[in-house]
Amino acid sequence: MIRKALLADRPRIHEVRMAVRENRLLNPVTRAKVDDVATWIFDNGAFWVWEEAGAVQGFAVADIRDGTIFGLFIHPDYEGRGIARALLPLACADLKAAGYAVATLTTGPGTRAEGFYRENGWRETGRQDDGQVIFVKDL
Repeated sequence: MIRKALLADRPRIHEVRMAVRENRLLNPVTRAKVDDVATWIFDNGAFWVWEEAGAVQGFAVADIRDGTIFGLFIHPDYEGRGIARALLPLACADLKAAGYAVATLTTGPGTRAEGFYRENGWRETGRQDDGQVIFVKDL
């Protein structure tokens, strides 16, 4: 089932985020920054979640302050089931409703996520200083 997240889902969303095999949050400073943004989005935006077997197994979220896809993560036990393809358009729709014509995101080079975004119509526009691939998609 896809639905908007509730505040009560936040601990499980954190578990899903920390369970991923790629794009792991190992740096405490980065983890704190991500937690701050997540708090703002919970207070002012929407996390979309995939619930199955009584728990959140994936989520997608856009940051309407800057037109970015802030996160798209699926629990490793639920990968390969089309969950990301179902959730991502909802986060993009949130950006479009906020007035954006283009969505932006970044991901690590050489990752499965990079391939996923390329396969789903995202265009690379460059690289950040740390090598992260910058993607955009018209909304």
